Amino acid sequence: MQAPEKNTMLTLYQFPISHYCEKVRWALAYKKLGYRTVNLLPGLHMARITKLTGSSSVPVLIHDGKVIKNSSDIIDYLDEHFPESPLTPADQALRQESIEWEKFADEQIGMMVRAVCYHVLLDHPAMLMPLFTAGGPWYGRFVMPVIYSKLSNTMRSKMKLNQRTSQIALKQLGRAIDKLDVHLQNREFLVGDRFTRADLAVASLLGPLCKAEKYGVDWPQQFPESLEKISEGFAGKTAWAKRWYADYR
Repeated sequence: MQAPEKNTMLTLYQFPISHYCEKVRWALAYKKLGYRTVNLLPGLHMARITKLTGSSSVPVLIHDGKVIKNSSDIIDYLDEHFPESPLTPADQALRQESIEWEKFADEQIGMMVRAVCYHVLLDHPAMLMPLFTAGGPWYGRFVMPVIYSKLSNTMRSKMKLNQRTSQIALKQLGRAIDKLDVHLQNREFLVGDRFTRADLAVASLLGPLCKAEKYGVDWPQQFPESLEKISEGFAGKTAWAKRWYADYR
């Protein structure tokens, strides 16, 4: 739980491992907003979150009784209600550009990283279960081994994970990283001359693959060999993500 600096009454329902939740954690930290986290157990979270939002997805932010879901909508809300340290540029053209890059990150980075990582990690429960239960309810480490097989099958089915789809995701991810790397040649930021939600989205959604140190979970020293090779293979083209983490997270 983050120590509150302001009486904001913000509560974040999340999975610590989720890179979309990391987008919101980073936005809250960047704005120096105090908040309370409710770390949920994957699978068992569904009833609670569905009751709040009508869907089972996290992150979900609660502020003074208002429920906001979807990481991008949460950043919109934070910039509107807590305008200090804005993540969205005031200039209309730069604002639109930053939102377009964020959408690109959500669709071409976030979804692809999730597919590539989970396709490998779901076959390594001893490595993944501690990440699923990190900071969660005390009973998580007892319950997770019991439900893991069903949870793994459900996640594979829902995300359509198999060898073919993971390879497609890997190729799409490679193209997306190449596009970003070309754009960032001789540039410090994706949009304009300061850090924005575009940079935050790209870096946070690459966080698991980069094993970002300030992410919020203790990554294993090494991923399984196939995933470690993927991570190392992209390292030379994602130095800007690590720089943003070092300077702005």
